[in-house]
Amino acid sequence: MQDYKKIDHKLIHKGHIIDYYEDTIQLPDGRTAKWDLIDHRGAAAIVPVDEDGNIIMVRQYRNPLQRYTLEIPAGGINPGEDCKTAAMRECEEETGYRAGETKHLIDIYTTVAFCNEKISIYYTNQLLPSKQHLDEDEFLNVERHSVEELTAMILTGMIQDAKTISAILAYKQLQEHIGTNPMNHIIS
Repeated sequence: MQDYKKIDHKLIHKGHIIDYYEDTIQLPDGRTAKWDLIDHRGAAAIVPVDEDGNIIMVRQYRNPLQRYTLEIPAGGINPGEDCKTAAMRECEEETGYRAGETKHLIDIYTTVAFCNEKISIYYTNQLLPSKQHLDEDEFLNVERHSVEELTAMILTGMIQDAKTISAILAYKQLQEHIGTNPMNHIIS
């Protein structure tokens, strides 16, 4: 059986955080097809857990959905920045809390059919009060919710953001698997 082969990779539009390409792919049967590809620079996110075990969340307006969403803090990776540093930076910028010891939780690809965006997700329960540093076009509210409340919001469709769903359910599973303080567990 033949494999897929990329024949052409044509830039259609260069954006601020994504680039849009039209790829020409040779299919296993020898025919060719045009496929869209969104090239993303990558992102990082964090599950910040306060001293009471609540997760600090952000509510912000999302233009593609034309509504507010409840999400874990997240954002793009700056040039030269590693994923963990980006997650910790986003935590402070969006929530006003500086993350202490931070551990990797999971990596996700958000839309594998047409986009290569990878989000590395971390967690911490070591938070130090700091100050928000929002981007000039960023307006959000900080909220705290228990894992149980967030799970219910996921199951009732109130939370639909893929990274947030993945992160909350993975964190909940980790909590159930190793106890109430997942920071004592080292994920390799």
